[in-house]
Amino acid sequence: MKYLAMYEKTNTGYSAHIPDLPGCVAAGRTLEETKQLLQEAVEMHLAGMKEDGLEIPEPCTETDYVTVVNV
Repeated sequence: MKYLAMYEKTNTGYSAHIPDLPGCVAAGRTLEETKQLLQEAVEMHLAGMKEDGLEIPEPCTETDYVTVVNV
């Protein structure tokens, strides 16, 4: 499965979350660290859901860009 990951710059580094997996988040000092921590968080989140007998959600979030011309 391939889930959309959202990364945001913060005052202390980066934060990240997976919209299709509520509660699955990570934060780090660098983008690279945050990506690694989020990968680990997703794996742990899905393993916990499986262990609890919960249904693993299918990825369904989509992204796109909006172009603004007149600002």
